[in-house]
Amino acid sequence: MNTTGGATGCVRHAKRRWRAVLPGVVLALTVTGVRSAQTMRVDSPLQWVPFLHLPGVVDLSGARRDGSLTVTAGGHLFLLQPSGAVLTFARGPSGYATSPGAEAYLALARRRRVPGGHCAFRRDDVYALEVARPGVVVVDARGQARPFAALPADTFPNGITFDEVGRFGHRLLVTAAVDGATNVYAIDCRGRVRTVAEQAPRVEGGIAVAPRSFGRYAGQLIAPDEVGGVIVAIDARGRASTVTESGLASGGDIGVESVGFVPARFGPRGSAFLADRGTPGNPYPGTDSILRLAGEALVSAGVHSGDLLVATEGGADTIAVRCRRACTVRRIANGPAVAHAEGHIVFVLGR
Repeated sequence: MNTTGGATGCVRHAKRRWRAVLPGVVLALTVTGVRSAQTMRVDSPLQWVPFLHLPGVVDLSGARRDGSLTVTAGGHLFLLQPSGAVLTFARGPSGYATSPGAEAYLALARRRRVPGGHCAFRRDDVYALEVARPGVVVVDARGQARPFAALPADTFPNGITFDEVGRFGHRLLVTAAVDGATNVYAIDCRGRVRTVAEQAPRVEGGIAVAPRSFGRYAGQLIAPDEVGGVIVAIDARGRASTVTESGLASGGDIGVESVGFVPARFGPRGSAFLADRGTPGNPYPGTDSILRLAGEALVSAGVHSGDLLVATEGGADTIAVRCRRACTVRRIANGPAVAHAEGHIVFVLGR
């Protein structure tokens, strides 16, 4: 594998390109109604497999213009290329660094104007949560970092995503824990912060805005509650509702943590990726790896564009949620038994 700078000696070669497939998978499904998922265990679900060892890995962004993924690990940023090579990114005096233990989740910008904002987000700028001084840092495509937005001092930022649908005005959305509940903030391209919701249900981790195909929850912010084991939707007026129960194990460092919507045109040559963070001393100590599910396996399992994948923090057990007139939940995958999943589930389309 090609590596540069701080990646040397820390990154093991990824032996497959995006389009590699997982062997021999068998699927069993359970369809359930909204709010009452009873997701049964199956004998042979799909399996998340370690794709690349990267110490301290916490989150990945979606694909950049060149197809690479931005990865945060050990307090620094890397670029994971389609070849499997890992390059250091945003180093130097004007680069990016945060606490190695911080859950600095990421969101990648597309070129998008913000209505009323008189500005636009720039393609391939990456936005990272800053927990120590609550707020958001932006890193441009050249690797130059700067503070972008500040959040109230008594909050704990724990989720970040872009509104690509437009119900929140194409803004950057951030969730933050406050006294056992959640505040949701919408941030425009000049870093101006507006509160969308206060005292919303407790959520954290990978969050995402639902596509237009996702039934009554289209355009709403979708977020997991690991303690309650449910998937929550929050609309642009700050109103929260339960999409469904996950049917998976729940609890701190155990329950649902990571989400991602399968993009349009996703097919057999694509892949899904998930951070499995090394967490020594935890019941789920992790593998310090980026995990992968092959597109061919997901498509064979009946996963479609617009479906929501949700993984637990403990073990990366994974469901697919599809909402049209009603929502269905299917158990589709397990992770390594020791997995400690963090951040978003992200997808590449393959070539």
